[in-house]
Amino acid sequence: MRKSMEAAGWDHGPISVHDQMRKLGMQTPSIASLARIFSERGLVIPAPQKRPRSSYRSFRYPMPNACWQLDATEYVLEGGRKCVIFQLLDDHSRVAVASLAARTENGPDAVKVFRMGVAARGMPQRLLSDNGDALNPIRRGVISELVAYANSLGVATMTGKPYKPTTQGKNERFHSTLFKWLKKQPFAKDLAELQAQVEVFDQAYNTQRGHQSLEDRMTPQEAWDATPVAEHLAPGEWVKLSTKPAPGVGEAVLAVPPGEEQSPTPQNGSTPEPAKLTATLRTEHMAATGSQLMRVNKNRCLRVAGVELYLGKLLRSTMVKVLWDQADLMVISMDGELITKYDYPFPDGVTYLSLKHATAKFQNPPEMG
Repeated sequence: MRKSMEAAGWDHGPISVHDQMRKLGMQTPSIASLARIFSERGLVIPAPQKRPRSSYRSFRYPMPNACWQLDATEYVLEGGRKCVIFQLLDDHSRVAVASLAARTENGPDAVKVFRMGVAARGMPQRLLSDNGDALNPIRRGVISELVAYANSLGVATMTGKPYKPTTQGKNERFHSTLFKWLKKQPFAKDLAELQAQVEVFDQAYNTQRGHQSLEDRMTPQEAWDATPVAEHLAPGEWVKLSTKPAPGVGEAVLAVPPGEEQSPTPQNGSTPEPAKLTATLRTEHMAATGSQLMRVNKNRCLRVAGVELYLGKLLRSTMVKVLWDQADLMVISMDGELITKYDYPFPDGVTYLSLKHATAKFQNPPEMG
């Protein structure tokens, strides 16, 4: 039994082996007996001294859909090409809500996996993620596509403190379980093959193996079914629960005014499409001062007020923030760093500006405060 579980890529310690044998109706030694047998036969790999399990106090939300955790982890395809796997986890039940293999950790795919989760399991009350640009950089005063979309549905968006990965320890352990399983599978040649593999993993993870952190070591699906799912938050409640910008950072504009979020249950049963970021900002849509999230096009350009702005080969398809007043127009990275600055309004007759026309750029940043 232990050997077959190891070959399949699942945990094969004494607790897991005991539970699997009992599930199959086999005569089952005690967990202590299995631990002693494994140790006597040299099947136990010594591990660094750890705190006893009983000393941990892991917080757990009381109902399914009260909080989801989203994270992305890097993976390598056959031939050495890197990619990422987004994993969305329900905090209460440990159900794998949705997973997505993607080329990079980026905003559109973060929104995509969240929408996959909503289609599969309904709307969560909260979404917890790290501080990455594609997930939730709100502490830097930046609203990502994912945060804007989730808030528009009335979902609170939360993030752990910088350099405190323990906030998402459940998702980190989820990554580890996936990697152990993938290690026993054939190398995926492309994203489609990897996506098929992670979907097989999610189904088995949810329904075929007990989870040692759950009562009676039930499966995540059993834990989901045992408790009614959390109701959607009251209108505007997401604002109170969401993480705010860090002290000293300019207050970010709310993704949607409180109380004006979209209905979480549209009549057709599907979630609304997220707003698309474009590379074009027309003059008639620009007040005297303002800001706008945009996405650099495939030609590495933005088109603002009728002028093509070339931003360099490294910024293709990158999300940026454009800020302007009656003297200057600046393009800022999602990390808050200056990319380029131009005199604004643009001179009459100008239709194209490159980095060499900038009054300041990343090599020569101006005072920003």
